[in-house]
Amino acid sequence: MEQDQPHLFDGVLGESSDDRISRDEIFEVLSNPRRRCALYYLKRHADQRVGLRELVEHVAAWENDTVPSQLGSDQRKRVYTALRQSHLPKLADVGIVTYERDRGEVELTANARQVEWYLERVPKHDIPWSEFYLGLSAVGAALVVVTWLEVGPFAGLSGLTLAAILVGLFAVSAAVHTYDAARNRIGAEEFEVGEP
Repeated sequence: MEQDQPHLFDGVLGESSDDRISRDEIFEVLSNPRRRCALYYLKRHADQRVGLRELVEHVAAWENDTVPSQLGSDQRKRVYTALRQSHLPKLADVGIVTYERDRGEVELTANARQVEWYLERVPKHDIPWSEFYLGLSAVGAALVVVTWLEVGPFAGLSGLTLAAILVGLFAVSAAVHTYDAARNRIGAEEFEVGEP
């Protein structure tokens, strides 16, 4: 089933690998904001190798809520040391990136697409989509019952009209879900660096 699903990384990372990354490894990798920021930046540049200095500048700018040109050398050095010695080797060990330490280059691997499934977040005041669809199914079932019992305004509804209403409800919900999922991916806005 996963093979049929569209992936954010399709078309830029080549064929997927048979190497499966465990769920625990993915959660451990994504538990660190610096690694998430690095992955987000690499995802945006997935069609190329990224230089370590370029990656450091982006992560440091995000952490300090500024732009790369406003960074101090201490801010860069702190991020450089952590990425070079800890975070990038960790991502490489798991198989999400290829990290060429000697050349100072980083690149996402085909295995990075396995992380995509874990990047959707649920904002604080939203309900999970699974609960929303369960509720929508209950509403659909109630519509079927009141139409079958010919209650109130549903008394004259034909089966085809009822089916069209139900399909329309699910189609609109699926469209909103698709938009919301894209907007709420970790990193979609979390790691953008703009003018202060």
